[in-house]
Amino acid sequence: MRTQIGSVKATQKITKAMQMVAAAKLKRAQDSAENARPYARRMAAVIANLAKSITGDSAPAMLAGNGSQTNQLVVVATADRGLAGGFNSNIVRAAREFIAQQTAAGNKVRLITIGRKGRDQLKRTHGDKIVESFDLSGTKVLTIDVVTPIADLIAREFSEGRADVVTLFYSRFQSVIAQVPTPKRLIPAEVDLSAAADTGGVQPVYEYEPSEEEILETLLPRNLSVQILSSLLENNAGFYASQMSAMDNATRNAGEMIKAMNLKYNRKRQAQITTELIEIIAGAEAL
Repeated sequence: MRTQIGSVKATQKITKAMQMVAAAKLKRAQDSAENARPYARRMAAVIANLAKSITGDSAPAMLAGNGSQTNQLVVVATADRGLAGGFNSNIVRAAREFIAQQTAAGNKVRLITIGRKGRDQLKRTHGDKIVESFDLSGTKVLTIDVVTPIADLIAREFSEGRADVVTLFYSRFQSVIAQVPTPKRLIPAEVDLSAAADTGGVQPVYEYEPSEEEILETLLPRNLSVQILSSLLENNAGFYASQMSAMDNATRNAGEMIKAMNLKYNRKRQAQITTELIEIIAGAEAL
């Protein structure tokens, strides 16, 4: 029992250290995620302003789609590491539900995974659907250059007709205790008209050079990279928040286990001492 107690105490030290490391990294990751949000919102506002003035067949394919939903490309973004409670599993579960819905509707589903945990979980059930897997474990800082290969692959899959609709699954960071698995449609691009510029009911008139269509042709692939980067930054903050909470729970559980084992150890030790005393007293009385 002393060996078991020592083992649990060693584990408790590890979980406590991991909790402190996750807490230190969480602040930096949270700041990065929050700093990326205004840029992503501004990008959405520019696209919304441009999209309002485009109608009919002149709209770029990445904005209007190709009119089909048969080929679904699902991008699943998780962490490369575990020990974070249900963080990775919740994202994969949401993706699996979406895959099941699309399969039941008769659509063809293909997958791109970002992060080893998502790849490992999905490989067991949907290994034949995985197109490409990206491992970002060696990446110290998430930048636009890191996600550009991912965005290029998605754009190529769409332009070559292998994907009609592209949906990204990630975990949106709400707070330290709340991370929400969220689907985000990348292609056709989601246009939030409420994000367009609003000046008290008077809409400004813009003259674009070159045309709106040409600007969007350049801007939409860039927006693809921005949306992926923003989602990965949200994921990163959510992972450290989940890991901090999971390691805090593990540390407290280890403390409770140590208390229970110490109580059991002391009871057994006291019972053994009492038994030895009874044997000594009985022997003395027999003499």
